Amino acid sequence: MQRWRRLLLITAVVAALAVLLHLIHVHGLEPIRAQVEQLGVWAPLGIVVLRGISILLPALPSTAYSLLAGALLGFQSGFITIVVCDLIFCQSAFLLAQVYGRGPVRRLVGEKAMVRIENFGRNQLEGNPFLLTGMLMTGFFDFVSYAAGLSGTRWRGFAVPLLLSVLLSTAPIVALGAGIFQDGQKLLIGGVLGVFALALVAGLVKRRTRNNAESDA
Repeated sequence: MQRWRRLLLITAVVAALAVLLHLIHVHGLEPIRAQVEQLGVWAPLGIVVLRGISILLPALPSTAYSLLAGALLGFQSGFITIVVCDLIFCQSAFLLAQVYGRGPVRRLVGEKAMVRIENFGRNQLEGNPFLLTGMLMTGFFDFVSYAAGLSGTRWRGFAVPLLLSVLLSTAPIVALGAGIFQDGQKLLIGGVLGVFALALVAGLVKRRTRNNAESDA
């Protein structure tokens, strides 16, 4: 029953994203942004809730919401929205794992996601803030948040790398969304360069985790 609920939730979120992208394609962004402005605080709150769900259930794509925030809210509001969301929900994932352990986390995220979480947990995250910061800057930050909680990392040892990684990795994705849909050339160039830098970080982290896995074997 729980698996079906998770599947229905994932399907609903993906369908909502597909509908929104279709509306942007058909009607253009300006009418939609006008409607978003009329919603006031409910628009960023909706993005926070949807991205938060995608963090707690790592099977959902979370990067799309950063692009969406930049497109609908603009760079400044979109950046603040995503930063607040990630700080709240990544710490929620960390604390869930730290307090309740593997069993409840496995039931929440599913078996496939749990395998990936445990793989990240083998990288000696505790006492290694630079590695933890780099891993949180990748697209697998939701898995890493759970892994840090299960690995015995203290809250302070997680919170500081999380804050640094969120501030550094959020700006390029939000800027990319704002630049593409708002025709902002500077934002677009900055976003592309930032995404390229994040890809380099992800490659270095992936190489480090592969080396750790080979040394464990």
